Amino acid sequence: MPTIGARYLHPLMMGGEATSEPANLDTSTSILSDQEWFRVSYTSNENPLPLNQVHSWTLHVETADGQPVENAEISVDGGMPQHGHGLPTSPQVTENLGSGDYLVEGMKFQMLGWWEVRFGISADGRSDTVTFNLILE
Repeated sequence: MPTIGARYLHPLMMGGEATSEPANLDTSTSILSDQEWFRVSYTSNENPLPLNQVHSWTLHVETADGQPVENAEISVDGGMPQHGHGLPTSPQVTENLGSGDYLVEGMKFQMLGWWEVRFGISADGRSDTVTFNLILE
């Protein structure tokens, strides 16, 4: 009968714990960008965030002092830091909705756990990045 070596055993089978997100992970839906030039927030058209379903978000971008950012160029990236893979789709900003709001289509998460979604934002001669942490349970 074949045997399974330790390298094939799940950590829980070995008496260990499954990998979990870092303690005190900030899962806010409204945060300042890395260099604090923009305050960015998101809402999803689905609540709670769905698993294995393409959905869209509305991203709101404003200056740090609260003025809506118009005509920004925005890129979308992300993945699961603890699994080393990216998003299963290639989400894009498909429409400038006005008043600092942007439609992001093609969002999808195929696994439960900790996800990061990063937005690169360029507007008014400034470029910055914002990263949202999500926990799908």
